[in-house]
Amino acid sequence: MAKSVLAGIEPARVMYYFEELSSIPHGSRDTKRISDYCVSYAKEHGFEYYQDKDNNIIIIKEASKGREQEEPIIMQGHLDMVCEVEPGVNKDMSVEGLELFVEGDLVGARHTTLGGDDGIAVAMALAIMDDDNLSHPRLEAVFTVDEEIGMLGAVSIDVSLLKGHIMLNIDSEEEGIFTVSCAGGVVAECIVPVSREESAGNTFEIYAKGLTGGHSGIEINKGRATANKTVATILKQLGDYIDYRIISIEGGLKDNAIPVSSKAVVVTEASIECLKNKINEIAKPIIEEYKETDPMMEIGVCETESTILPADSQSSQNVLDVFYNLPEGIQKMSANVDGLVQTSLNMGILTTAEDYVSLKYCVRSSVDKEKEELIEKMNEIVTAKGGHMELTGDYSGWEYRPDSPLRDTMASIFREQYGEDVRIEAVHAGVECGVLAGKIKNLDCVSYGPNLSEIHTYRERMSISSVARVYKMTRTIIEKGIKA
Repeated sequence: MAKSVLAGIEPARVMYYFEELSSIPHGSRDTKRISDYCVSYAKEHGFEYYQDKDNNIIIIKEASKGREQEEPIIMQGHLDMVCEVEPGVNKDMSVEGLELFVEGDLVGARHTTLGGDDGIAVAMALAIMDDDNLSHPRLEAVFTVDEEIGMLGAVSIDVSLLKGHIMLNIDSEEEGIFTVSCAGGVVAECIVPVSREESAGNTFEIYAKGLTGGHSGIEINKGRATANKTVATILKQLGDYIDYRIISIEGGLKDNAIPVSSKAVVVTEASIECLKNKINEIAKPIIEEYKETDPMMEIGVCETESTILPADSQSSQNVLDVFYNLPEGIQKMSANVDGLVQTSLNMGILTTAEDYVSLKYCVRSSVDKEKEELIEKMNEIVTAKGGHMELTGDYSGWEYRPDSPLRDTMASIFREQYGEDVRIEAVHAGVECGVLAGKIKNLDCVSYGPNLSEIHTYRERMSISSVARVYKMTRTIIEKGIKA
């Protein structure tokens, strides 16, 4: 048996379980073995448990004597990790466990991701339920799968076994911050039909590239340009001076990423010199507007070829109208949390097929009603031009609760332990709390965790002292309980 790397490091039971979990391969879509480990744990301790076909697992420990009437507490994290290996290193993470090491206050894994996101949540929950000396209400550990590839486990899990409405989500990466709200989301694909015909003229590519990009939730408030909308603006203004037909539009790689490049291929009888002059004129104020956020932006036109016929006049106009008129970016800011984007959308992926153009959006809001209203507005624009919308991956937002007994209790405990006030934040991105809040009525939830650095990379590290402090706080929360 391999020698333990974390033996003797406090908190001992947390580190024991983290090392146990680290020995089991558990990338996304490869969670059967780690889920079965949790089943074995539950059987060994005599706990009630439920494991579903997707490998989500719920483990229940009944309340300590005298605390049966208290509100149960849910402890939640996810079983899967992002598996990344250092370039040039030959390691199969679907077969081999992690090779942990300790360097001062930090734990890492040699040449790979560590999986502190979110193995530490699972380890803390198992350690807490393993402690018979800790006084507690009913505890419900909820471990979901495939969080890293779309929160699939949170979407599929049946939570009807749960009695709790108080949830500790231990899936944040910066100690001293409590996350208390997140956006819900849906992928909205807008499909515009296209008919094609011969059209005289030359073929040109109009492009925007070199943009900064970023995460369409967390970084959408940074005022960065989006390549797809930039090309839409160019095409719209160009149409006021030059006749052209659209052959194709392409841009972006992910619906949740601000696109860094985009292009439209068009046919027109105008000359390349005429196009260059007009596009340079249109581009100048755009480049000036984004010179701070997107200093490497390039907008231009070049000659090209295409084997696809251009869209006919009506189809070309329909595509342009939808492309330009669909909303983009921040739609509303939060009235409760300063600086928080409440509702937004990002045109992440543009693709063109023989008979249609697809515009794929990531729509986000922490208020479900606003998300629904935005989808309705988009649908009106698309259907007016003969198109339709397809929605996938819809999940609820986690709306900020002005009255949160959990947040208030945790903030008080944090102040007592740390001697300072915690930072209360909300994120304009999806987290599992949002999905589960849509399933558990009146869920009161806070997301927090120890310091993790460079997650999702082979340089990922976890602070030992931070784990100890966060574990101590978590035990105090459970020992004290939450009074509504």
